[in-house]
Amino acid sequence: MSTVGPTARAGEAMSTLAKLPAKLGADGISLIVGKDSAPHTVKILEDPRCPYCAKFETAAGPKLAELAADGKIKIEYTIASFLDANLGGSGSANAARALRASVDAGKFPQYHAALYASQPTESVDGFTPAFLLAVADKVPGLRGAAFDRAVGSGTHADWAARAEKAFETSGAQGTPTVLVDGKPLGPDDALYEAGSFAKALQGA
Repeated sequence: MSTVGPTARAGEAMSTLAKLPAKLGADGISLIVGKDSAPHTVKILEDPRCPYCAKFETAAGPKLAELAADGKIKIEYTIASFLDANLGGSGSANAARALRASVDAGKFPQYHAALYASQPTESVDGFTPAFLLAVADKVPGLRGAAFDRAVGSGTHADWAARAEKAFETSGAQGTPTVLVDGKPLGPDDALYEAGSFAKALQGA
């Protein structure tokens, strides 16, 4: 299992992430990071237990945060939880609910980065409420009665189910799936290396 807390790379982006606005999308499902006025939208479909999503966030997260802070893009996340059905357990759904609760607490960008930096091994159902709260300890100002209650209970369970349904009906074949202004970003291997991702994003 991973240690709890951001990697050095994720930690470097925390100050940028803290400045990014985040909110629930108009559809009631997506989680939006960045300014509404941004001219481009990067849509990302992820499952918290997916190791390739963690690899993508390590490579691409700092660049996405930089562009969002500059007002060049906004990021629209759809948080899936299909790996619970594939692997057993409830870690993906637990993490999804915690991510949704972090929006209410005003700390989603930072918690999202910390969560992927702390991701347990895919086959281990490691995103327990206790583990998710330990990750939250690494995000200043996140822990509080409302957040802790949401993580430890069924709060946002309906939202997580609807987010999974949105993923299932999106046409995505797996995670991570990245779309720029509605068009798939490729090639796939460009998602997992920082320089290649920045080049592909610029081309898109």
